[in-house]
Amino acid sequence: MYTVLHTESSTGWGGQENRTLRESIGLRDMGARIIVLCQPGSVLGERASDHGIQVEFCRMKKSYDLVAVKDILKLIRTEHVDVINTHSGRDSFLAGIAGRMSSRRPVIVRTRHLALPITSRASYSLIPHRVVTVSRYVRRYLISKGLRPERVVAIPTGIDLERFDPDRETGDIRQELGIKPDIPLVGTVAILRKKKGHHVLLDAIPKVLKRVPDALFLFAGNGPQHQNLSNRIQELGLSDHVMMLGLRDDIPGLLNSIDLFVLPTLQEALGTSFIEAMAMKKPVVGTAIDGVSEVIRDRINGLLVRPDDPASLADAITRLLKDREKAATMGNRGREIVLENYTTDRMCRDMHRLYSELLEERR
Repeated sequence: MYTVLHTESSTGWGGQENRTLRESIGLRDMGARIIVLCQPGSVLGERASDHGIQVEFCRMKKSYDLVAVKDILKLIRTEHVDVINTHSGRDSFLAGIAGRMSSRRPVIVRTRHLALPITSRASYSLIPHRVVTVSRYVRRYLISKGLRPERVVAIPTGIDLERFDPDRETGDIRQELGIKPDIPLVGTVAILRKKKGHHVLLDAIPKVLKRVPDALFLFAGNGPQHQNLSNRIQELGLSDHVMMLGLRDDIPGLLNSIDLFVLPTLQEALGTSFIEAMAMKKPVVGTAIDGVSEVIRDRINGLLVRPDDPASLADAITRLLKDREKAATMGNRGREIVLENYTTDRMCRDMHRLYSELLEERR
């Protein structure tokens, strides 16, 4: 097979790190040798180690850290690395430069996980042999910035269908929280950041309650906007209709319990939380921006609304809460779309194919 070195300078945990871990496990199970290189204190490093993946540590103080480059060069040589897959800006420079300097001539792949503007075109056009994006939207954006189309490949993030399986999941948030079975329940799962649009949803909720007065909204997640959102809930008098659950490790159970998933995000490379809800056969409401429009097929598996528009968001939520038959049809179609396009197995097979093709070109 081959040896892959995944590098990640971020020490936190989010969708980017979760995808890297899922890729590592999947490719490992397909026969590849996987090494994760991260900074001390990295959550990714801790979780990768828990899954039996080899983890190495290297301080990456800045993008031009010569000590780090030297350490990575040594690791490439001693571990016989064939592929370097970088993920964040700092490690993409450090590991990319080390890879280009190495006599082993490893293949270098950079994964672009975000929908934000890029700050350094060189780290995409000069260092890696290929750039992988998590959506077609991000691929089009990079091409618009001058990257050659043949050097950019879209491989969407996949989810674990054994974990997100409505036929096997028994978790029930309604029972835990004492919510009656007939209460319309709307769920949102996302870090509490401004770009996720929770504030837009809060402004939409009073409009929903005029037509569905017993609706209840659950916010799962934590983040820097927690206090601001709590204050806004009080200002709008929504304490009886919005529950902030904090971080949860039972997302499949939560999704299994709700009637509708909503996230009026203002920026999203793909929208993994929508995919997870779809896998649990839930209709979804999102904004017609970035990669979200690839995941949500309007009026097929959910509804797309204009970004930062509480009125249209409220209308979409109300329509699906009132038309349970339509909502169920959308939920079933969402599961089918996930099975066709967004599984961990497909993501890993596509990454394996890319690595194999690049290694063949190198030979």
